[in-house]
Amino acid sequence: MAASVGALARSLRRCVAPGRHVRMASTTVSTPPPLPQESFLSGTNVAYLEALYEDWEKDPDSVHPSMRVYFENAKKGNPHSYVSPPEVLSVRSGARSAALSSGTVDKAEILDNMQLVRLMRAYQSVGHTSADLDPLGIFEGDTTPGVREQLTLEHYGLEDKLDKEFALDSPLMGGKGVYKLRDIHERLKESYQRTIGWDFMHIQEIDKCNWLRERIESPQVAYSEDVRRVLMVELIKANGFEQFLAKKYGSEKRFGVDGCESLIPGMNRMVEHSTELGVEVVVLGMPHRGRLNVLHNVMKKPMQTIFSEFMGNAEPDDHGSGDVKYHLGLSTDVEIASTGKAVHLELLANPSHLEAVNPVVAGRARAEQFFRGNKPESVLPVLLHGDAAFSGQGVVYETMGMTDLSHYSTGGMIHIVVNNQIGFTTDPRNSRSTPYCTDIAKSVGAPILHVNGDDVEAVVRCFDIAVDWRQHFKTDVVIDIVCYRRHGHNEGDNPSFTQPLMYQQIAAHPRTRDIYAQQLVDAGVVTQTWLDEHEEAMTKTFDKAFNEAKEYTPAADDELGRSWRENRLRHLPDQNLAENDTGVTREVIAKVGEAISNVPDNITVHPALSRLLKARKNVFESDSDIDWAVGESLAYGSILAEGMNVRLSGQDVERGTFSHRHHVIHCQVTDGLLHYPLDHLGEGSGNYSVSNSHLSEFGVLGFELGYSMAGANQLVLWEAQFGDFANTAQCIIDQFLAAGEAKWGRQSGLVLLLPHGYEGMGPEHSSARLERFLQMSNDDEDVFVADSLQQLVKCNWQVVNPTTPANMFHVLRRQLYRPYRKPLVVMTPKSLLRHPLAKSPMADLLEGTSFQRVLPETDSDVLEAKDGVRRLILCSGKVYYELLHERRERGANDVALVRLEQISPFPFDLVQQYADEFPNAEIVFAQEEPRNMGAWSYVAPRLETTLRETKHHKESTPLYIGRKPSASTAAGDKTIHKRELTKLMNDAFHDPKQPEDA
Repeated sequence: MAASVGALARSLRRCVAPGRHVRMASTTVSTPPPLPQESFLSGTNVAYLEALYEDWEKDPDSVHPSMRVYFENAKKGNPHSYVSPPEVLSVRSGARSAALSSGTVDKAEILDNMQLVRLMRAYQSVGHTSADLDPLGIFEGDTTPGVREQLTLEHYGLEDKLDKEFALDSPLMGGKGVYKLRDIHERLKESYQRTIGWDFMHIQEIDKCNWLRERIESPQVAYSEDVRRVLMVELIKANGFEQFLAKKYGSEKRFGVDGCESLIPGMNRMVEHSTELGVEVVVLGMPHRGRLNVLHNVMKKPMQTIFSEFMGNAEPDDHGSGDVKYHLGLSTDVEIASTGKAVHLELLANPSHLEAVNPVVAGRARAEQFFRGNKPESVLPVLLHGDAAFSGQGVVYETMGMTDLSHYSTGGMIHIVVNNQIGFTTDPRNSRSTPYCTDIAKSVGAPILHVNGDDVEAVVRCFDIAVDWRQHFKTDVVIDIVCYRRHGHNEGDNPSFTQPLMYQQIAAHPRTRDIYAQQLVDAGVVTQTWLDEHEEAMTKTFDKAFNEAKEYTPAADDELGRSWRENRLRHLPDQNLAENDTGVTREVIAKVGEAISNVPDNITVHPALSRLLKARKNVFESDSDIDWAVGESLAYGSILAEGMNVRLSGQDVERGTFSHRHHVIHCQVTDGLLHYPLDHLGEGSGNYSVSNSHLSEFGVLGFELGYSMAGANQLVLWEAQFGDFANTAQCIIDQFLAAGEAKWGRQSGLVLLLPHGYEGMGPEHSSARLERFLQMSNDDEDVFVADSLQQLVKCNWQVVNPTTPANMFHVLRRQLYRPYRKPLVVMTPKSLLRHPLAKSPMADLLEGTSFQRVLPETDSDVLEAKDGVRRLILCSGKVYYELLHERRERGANDVALVRLEQISPFPFDLVQQYADEFPNAEIVFAQEEPRNMGAWSYVAPRLETTLRETKHHKESTPLYIGRKPSASTAAGDKTIHKRELTKLMNDAFHDPKQPEDA
């Protein structure tokens, strides 16, 4: 007789209060109310029973009294084991319930059912450890002692009960019924031990686990013969592409997909299926391995273009330096034959720095979703990884850490791991501390689908499920294609030095194309003649493209995103370049001022902030000078008022690290009640997104870079908490921001706000490492440039150190009022935020005004006697105000001060002009940074070039004033800091004509 457990299941479910937290496998999960109709052996009830039993064994008082009595009696062999709670007894009915209540189910029946529950639970939890995943047979998965034993009947004492029947209501057996143990066990093995390893029981949400179980355990419908033939054709193309390139360019690096050819039909299915579920744009990031194959066979990049790149036929143009072909991106529209729908595919260019592109893809996808009405289902971000990089690179987790953050979430990413089972030459045992390279994804509750790369249909099935999951749950999912690398790290590398046995197996292992072809021939789906015809047709196509490539010229814009094509520099005639005024009307200032000075009545404001808001309001009512925070707010607000969008993110940006910004105001009495002042600028204004980021620089800066690349008409800013914290984002700065346009033709108007200034706060809170940005600037130190507009067009970025709120206002607005985009690096102040002299009159923001690259001397006492000025001090940033104070204290009107507000590209023309205004002056450059840091190394040769073009200083050599060279950016002791500053001031105003004791 079949074991009768349905009523017991219902009783067990009612013994746990709805919503109670139940500990399962050392994880706390919040459970929904139980469903009475569920079978005892359904996935959710398995968890209850096992968890309750384990809890009772450790602490009998931790479970419901009825369950305590049940477990105690069952252990003693008492037939009257289960005592129902009174509220359950009143509603229970049916023969099975009566049998349980009367004690007719004996101890052996109950224990056998519990053991079957544990067996099923084990397959769901650790079945992936014994799945057939590795084409080479060398991967062992989780080898923790005792894990695989959980998948044997002997482990549960069921080995002699194969013909025993159990009542089961589960997708595993196709529905409700009575089944023999041997059949249940076979179905478990078919579901969990074949070529897909389902790794999902770490997920805490029961509905997600059940969603997966339904798809895993339900009997699978085989792909149709037509679909299998399509997969075969795609494999032929993927395999043929690599072999053709190997034949024509055997000595060149290709980083081919050999060993993971099933990736191509899998990705094609992903793109096709995603369009069926509403995806309009797919944003991809991937390393170099397999990139050329994906570009051609998934993104449909013409073979002529790829061959042309191998031939080196590209003509140099204003695109820049270019990059190797396996780093290049592509933006293209592809029509899906099965649906007739078009989908836009965007593969982002990226460097060899593995995983660095991850946050860039996330940001790009998030922006595309925003532009489509904040619909995550319309834009699918996809990341491809190598196994060693996925487990080794910290930016993987920095990116995954944004999964559930409201201003950074992309509605889930599909991660595809091309698991070569090796790093460059490093074995997995030396490259990670976890059983799988994908275990990091468990931290965000992502299901992980491990799949044998030689089983093409299993790979495609995983891509189908991954797309379904992402579109349904809007969270991450991982496909781990366990495969191999047929060649070394590249085609010229010899891997047998370090993995001799592995590569002996690979040499003898058939290609995936051949394995699948034989399967289809054996099944009668295709014939050998059919295969030969398709191979021949493919070869002819490649030969034709190869011959055409010799005269082929690729389309100019085929690597650009659609929204940037109108801003492409090569399309801009020189005469259209002009530095536009960036001032605004008094009406705009008043509108923004009203928004940032007032708070609704339902918001109780902090007393200190209330005083600040009142002071702001008075500034606008009295037309007084504005401070830094107001200047910045007016820049953002005026852009928003003109209908464009602004996005500001970084650590603590809502309030501002130095408590100056307050762009999100918190009610002091109601938790979570917030006011966003710049959201209240009236109808037609743009969207302002301001958000504190998680504690990441690499990931968040990469995200904002990607966001900025999605459209030209938006101001995107990232602020470091302190400028030197940008150190940990150096990869994004060096590889993407500084050189992205030169290498890949990608423009970005991203703004970096880096607090910088020496105020005695120690080595880690003083310097934004200005010298590093200047070192990467591409203007030529030996070429005097008089045309500043062309200079801006040709530069790779701009580096500024503004000293007035007005200049900060203009330099931010300037980003959007030019027909091109350049990254902007701003050394932002700290003490100047509240410095009484660091203010600007409203008039400096009005129409007809613009950013001033150099601010000249303005003191009338100095200007009245220009010929008597003995020293012209050029400087930048906060040190100007210290020099100004010192000059006033000394009455040194024979020293002029000129500020370089824009350091790079260097303002040759204006420095020349202002130097000649003081014909008898000695030219010096003063900085607060050590000599080997700051702007001096950049400024000195350019200043020499400029002086050679002057009328009065042709033979002059600029002098340095500042701190001596140092290994550390700044002194850690305030006394030392003050002593250094005093020396700097003395050196700056030293007059050799005066006695030393003067």
